[in-house]
Amino acid sequence: MAAVLAYESHVEGIDSTESLIIDLPTIRIATDNFAEDHKLGEGGFGAVYKGSLPDGQDIAVKRLSRFSQQGIGELKNELVLISNLQHKNLVRLIGVCLQEDEKLLVYEYMPNKSLDTFLFDSEKRKELHWGRRLMIIDGIARGLQYLHEDSLLKIVHRDLKASNILLDANMNPKISDFGLAKLFGGDQSQDITNRVVGTYGYMAPEYALRGRYSIKSDIYSFGVLILEILTGRKNSDTYNSDQLIDLPSLVWEYWTMKSIMEMIDPYLRGDSSQEEILRCVHIGLSCVQEDPAERPTIWTINVMLDSNTIPSHPPSKPAFYVEMGANFVSEGINDSTPKSNAASLNELSITDPEPR
Repeated sequence: MAAVLAYESHVEGIDSTESLIIDLPTIRIATDNFAEDHKLGEGGFGAVYKGSLPDGQDIAVKRLSRFSQQGIGELKNELVLISNLQHKNLVRLIGVCLQEDEKLLVYEYMPNKSLDTFLFDSEKRKELHWGRRLMIIDGIARGLQYLHEDSLLKIVHRDLKASNILLDANMNPKISDFGLAKLFGGDQSQDITNRVVGTYGYMAPEYALRGRYSIKSDIYSFGVLILEILTGRKNSDTYNSDQLIDLPSLVWEYWTMKSIMEMIDPYLRGDSSQEEILRCVHIGLSCVQEDPAERPTIWTINVMLDSNTIPSHPPSKPAFYVEMGANFVSEGINDSTPKSNAASLNELSITDPEPR
């Protein structure tokens, strides 16, 4: 309850973050006045810029656009939550600036950018050998356990995806972007909203269709992410004429045919760790079950990763399961290189303007 009251008092205003204040002139100098060649990327909130503080520390500055539809509410939400969270697998907030018309969050700089820049690039993906991918899966799981179970605040991220997993200089993963995250208090385990926000392809069915979210919604997203890491494919990146085939359905088909290694990223197929890969496929499929109760908790997932065990029950068909014809199964898997220019549902974020 104390954590909830502290959170609520912070939400009333963000003046209590005085220890994190960085003045605007310092940030302007650090980013060369938000120069275009310092821009790291752009999202619905605005742009992110690389900078360097006077002490030499590299930073990433998230700058809220004046025209952002996400607005100050989500920036405030992110600031309040991330300033109260400390874990090696969560991106670290360094400071905040709310001067003049600027609304800026300053984070530690991640030199290897985000997971999707490696995972869905046919050349960079070669750098993700199995040991590195397993380390990334394990790090995300540990970050999620902190959010769901180990911190004073029980938090549902609600937008876990490859582009929100940042990689440090040693390729260690850090969960980022808490603008859509929600806090649960006391014994609360789920909630419902009429404002469904997040990213298609990663959304759990109960959330996408009915607005119900819980920590098990994050588990579904994590399951999709595991399958993407194992296959090197974006969810919803494979097409059969006008029919959209999602990645969990495709993995499930090959799993049931006992030919799952044909779905695994070709760069991993010659790896000696096939048993570990198959275990992670099993875990990933268990996470994308339609019934939230059938999905494992993040604690259980970490136990399985640490002890080389697998879920006690075989997974059933994933949510949104689409059955594929024999022609697709025999022909649609031949090219395992992701279609970099293909439209993909998991790249489309949705925001309903109704209040939370």
